[in-house]
Amino acid sequence: MKKHKLLAIIFLAAIAQSCGDKEKSESSSFSFDSAQFKTQYRISDTLNLAILNPENRKVDSIVYYVNDKNVGTQNSASPLTYVLDNAKLGYQSVKATVYSDKNTADAESRIEVISSVQPKLINYTIVNTYPHDLTSYTQGLEFYRDTLFEGTGNGAGMGTGIRGISKLRKVDYKTGKVYQNVDLPMQIFGEGITILNNKVYQLTYQNNEGYVYDADNLKKIKTFPYFKKMEGWGLTNDGTNLYMSDGSEKIWKLDPETMKEVDYINVYTAGSKIKAVNELEWIDGKIFGNIYGRDAIAVIDPKTGSVEAVINLVDLKSKVTKHPDLDVLNGIAYNPKTKTLFVTGKNWDKLFEIRLSE
Repeated sequence: MKKHKLLAIIFLAAIAQSCGDKEKSESSSFSFDSAQFKTQYRISDTLNLAILNPENRKVDSIVYYVNDKNVGTQNSASPLTYVLDNAKLGYQSVKATVYSDKNTADAESRIEVISSVQPKLINYTIVNTYPHDLTSYTQGLEFYRDTLFEGTGNGAGMGTGIRGISKLRKVDYKTGKVYQNVDLPMQIFGEGITILNNKVYQLTYQNNEGYVYDADNLKKIKTFPYFKKMEGWGLTNDGTNLYMSDGSEKIWKLDPETMKEVDYINVYTAGSKIKAVNELEWIDGKIFGNIYGRDAIAVIDPKTGSVEAVINLVDLKSKVTKHPDLDVLNGIAYNPKTKTLFVTGKNWDKLFEIRLSE
């Protein structure tokens, strides 16, 4: 029985290989005319889809797809034009299924769609400066019921290499006094936090899981797995869904009950994608995202991913106490009562309250 089973597996593998070789041969007969593609596209640009047929094979029809969406069919090898309305920013897969001589073959390529918005520079003034725990490797910051919640990681800082402890805490932002504190195990690197429906959601960096706490007492309610293998960076919410960054240009929209993907955006300027989107904050219908290592905040359209504005906060680092483990800006919290923004950094000894102005 085992011998017959082994022979069957070998036979099936041979068939699969044969089919794969045939498909490869068929597919190689056709390809996209890349000369028709631009280096980058913007929303509402026209995409010219044309197939090269070097063997001059008879073509019955071609079905074209953009990001697996059927965008049109041609009953010959004639090109197809498609307007990129409502296209996602970022790389889009382009595919053509060619029906020829009772066979089918696929041609594949991709294009890049960038933002058409030119970001503006938002200015700021410092309203107040408050004390901040110099040992806090800040990863998440958010106001809830006039109390500042902070999540930290156990980063080693820039100089000593001494690792701290990941924490979740409630803080009196005016004095720095800690109301409540939860220490995470040493093997856990805490990341971004957000509060929704009286629950605190906290990410971890590389453990592929996050935690939910009761916002009243910080007691852990549950642990949830990420919906795929990924890193956890920043986290915010719009009152209904969560938004999670993973260190790339992507921001994932999640269902807070299932923690499954609802949608995603790619963060882009008018020139290129913006990677390393870190700590997030939802403010008046926009996502404010800290760009890791840049000491700057991008104002992002949550529907498209376009960067609409930039806040340059490089000067703030010169106003904090210098020490070996001083690290980059990270931490954005909006206080709706004062309509001001609170920002700090990893191992900074100050929390800055700033007011934005255009």
